[in-house]
Amino acid sequence: MNWGGPGFVIAIIAISTFGWLASTWIRAKHGYPIENEWMGMAEKEDPKAERKIELLTNENERLNGQVSRLEERIAVLERIATDPAERTAREIDSLR
Repeated sequence: MNWGGPGFVIAIIAISTFGWLASTWIRAKHGYPIENEWMGMAEKEDPKAERKIELLTNENERLNGQVSRLEERIAVLERIATDPAERTAREIDSLR
């Protein structure tokens, strides 16, 4: 095989081009930004991204608080359900 001929150079160029195309296709398929070799990223960043992140952070904090309150309520319900009936009745009578 002649490694210095034009066929070898064309094969290297073809392999590189198909590799780049496959890489770009996989990145696009899975939602990653497509890179542009000369200008950085080909897709522009979303100008509303910071606002979305802020809204999601606030919602996450609210939901975490809600989950904490629900966990406390479930713990009380579990205590009521597992305590003996006469102890629960004594506690209710003591509250009257």
